[in-house]
Amino acid sequence: MTKIILFSFLTFFLGCATYTKFPVSKVTPAADISAKKKINDQNNFTLEIIANNLASANRLNPPGHNYSVWIVTKSHGIKNVGQLNVENAEKTVFKTVTPFDFDEVFITIENQGDLNYPLGVEISRTKI
Repeated sequence: MTKIILFSFLTFFLGCATYTKFPVSKVTPAADISAKKKINDQNNFTLEIIANNLASANRLNPPGHNYSVWIVTKSHGIKNVGQLNVENAEKTVFKTVTPFDFDEVFITIENQGDLNYPLGVEISRTKI
């Protein structure tokens, strides 16, 4: 009986979110990056990215100032939703909330964080 309750509980919570892993990047091959998309109580979309072993942006070739996170929305084009703050390469967590539904996420290396469209090198992209 306990296993059935536990299974039902896990199925409910796992069914409410979409998880994906980014493919291995040619620019940052050691990085292990995953994303989770979920709808919150206010019908906004939450995005959480966890990056392990991601080198600081200034250590890349060509170097940059930050990693920008972009979403491809279903009806409003590409949106900049923030920056990954890499303080150490071990683990970086990024969380944001957006009113826009999206089906793709990608990360670029940029020299400024407030861009309206990507200019830098794309690190990795995934559908979610």
